[in-house]
Amino acid sequence: MQGPEMPIPHLFRCPISLDLFKDPVTLCTGQTYDRSSIEKWLGAGNLTCPVTMQKLHDVSMVPNHTLRHLIDQWLQMGPRIDPDYLSAMECLSLLKHNLESPDVTLEQKFPTLNRIQALAEESPSNCSYFLQLDFLPLLLKLLFGTRLFPERVMLVEQTLRCILKLLSLGEYEALNVLKEESTMRSFQVLFDHGSSMIKGSLCHLIQRISSSPETRELCLMFGKRQELLYGLVLAALHQNHQLSDSAIKAISGLCYLESNRENLVQQGVINGLLTYMNNTRSHGKILAAKAMSTIELLLDLESAREGVTNSPNGVETIVKMVFRVSDHEGSESAINSLIILCTASLQSREEAICAGVLTQLLLLLQSQCSSRTKTKARMLLKLLRSK
Repeated sequence: MQGPEMPIPHLFRCPISLDLFKDPVTLCTGQTYDRSSIEKWLGAGNLTCPVTMQKLHDVSMVPNHTLRHLIDQWLQMGPRIDPDYLSAMECLSLLKHNLESPDVTLEQKFPTLNRIQALAEESPSNCSYFLQLDFLPLLLKLLFGTRLFPERVMLVEQTLRCILKLLSLGEYEALNVLKEESTMRSFQVLFDHGSSMIKGSLCHLIQRISSSPETRELCLMFGKRQELLYGLVLAALHQNHQLSDSAIKAISGLCYLESNRENLVQQGVINGLLTYMNNTRSHGKILAAKAMSTIELLLDLESAREGVTNSPNGVETIVKMVFRVSDHEGSESAINSLIILCTASLQSREEAICAGVLTQLLLLLQSQCSSRTKTKARMLLKLLRSK
């Protein structure tokens, strides 16, 4: 301590000795004591919690690392540490205990999850506090340890909302818990049998995993799970726009790793992306462009090119993306894709011309699109003319 006169915050005093904690431990009742003090209490034959007087069905002690960390911070900073910060940490420590305690039922944890979400949305600093207190691994354990009974759907949904909110700060390392086979199986069960909200949230998790170097190995593992990839393709075709949009983002993320692409094509992703682009209205122009750029990535594969040419409206769907009134999202990807297809296949050239690609290209050249896109359009026109 910086001086003997510095008052000890209430949070840092053992309820028995009233002295500064040296080795804080937590009982099953959620109360924290200094290890030496509570050992003396129990050694005297007492089988109750000194503060709550509840009977102890379990006398094991769990080290309170969070409180130990806060005390260390306080000892270093003294009066400079923000009292509001200490108060917030005390509140969050109680929430954490409610999630951890085996005495609190899953149904009773629901209000705690609501409170976590409310606090996380209230301030970015609260999200940071949650991460400092290791809430994310705890929430993931709760999510993948909960069996999906009908009465627990809302609990799973709320847990996912909290997880996604905390992930907004970019801390993805905790998601590597999914490398464990049992956890990955739980993920698959939730994706197969969960509500549209659960499926969509899991798609967001896949997207986050695909975007981080910290979880690259996990992204590769997802790319090898054929059942999951097939489920993503089905989700992209879902009538629920929010779910289909989330699935497109997840598929696009997985495709950034080259080793995942062939497996996705085998599970019908080309048809899924083409159908999504056909069904997209004004609500999803940006994601239709993302679907188009994903197809462009996949066309390096012969199996993907065959998937487009074998689709009844595959080439036509891409032609429609060349020129979209009022925006040109996806135009360059569509042109690049047509160059690949028309170079490799006479059938694709004929289908593109029948679908009106020449008119689309001429309209595009008269528009306000980028000079790079216009250059690509001229290349495609030249290719079609030469053939």
